[in-house]
Amino acid sequence: MSTKAFGIENESFAIIDNEVGTHTYNELEWAIVRRVIHATADFDFAEKEKITFNGDVFSSAFGAIKNGCYVVCDVEMVLSGINKQLALELNLKTLCRISEDSVKKYSRDNNLTRSQVAMDMSTSQIQNGIVVIGNAPTALFQVISMFREKRVKPALVIGIPVGFISALESKKELLRTPVPSISNIGRKGGSSAASSIINALMLIYKTRMHQN
Repeated sequence: MSTKAFGIENESFAIIDNEVGTHTYNELEWAIVRRVIHATADFDFAEKEKITFNGDVFSSAFGAIKNGCYVVCDVEMVLSGINKQLALELNLKTLCRISEDSVKKYSRDNNLTRSQVAMDMSTSQIQNGIVVIGNAPTALFQVISMFREKRVKPALVIGIPVGFISALESKKELLRTPVPSISNIGRKGGSSAASSIINALMLIYKTRMHQN
């Protein structure tokens, strides 16, 4: 990041801190929430559509990052929003299978969404990995089902799909599931919000690694 861009980012963070004021997040949580607001310019994520942290989010995520885990995304837009240089520095492997021919064919033949099939075909990468879902509620429902069936145990699920059909319901179901997760309350979400969360986690991990 250039010095100018870094300065603009810090100025933006200062504006966010000032406008939000007092909040109930701890230091690590606020580093995540602030980046979501920065990516979306939507202050509802600090209040009405509040970001939720369920389970031992940070130690689980940092452990997975330390082990060079997979980061499995629901759609290409989420994948494209991930800081690839930072992921490479941390030896993380990013993956989105939604456009693969095998996924498309299985989806057509079995009347399933491609996002469902993509998650189902990424079982080995999801195991001990980080799942990032910004668009497809069906992908989130699929990961929840796989977890409950004891087929996978992800280190973290970032479940923040956007929309009017099943987005809110999938997030509520995620909160009922005993897996470390970052989500939000409400219909809002999307690719930029989802990728900003994994980017924030990577940045926090890298900063803490350099401090030790």
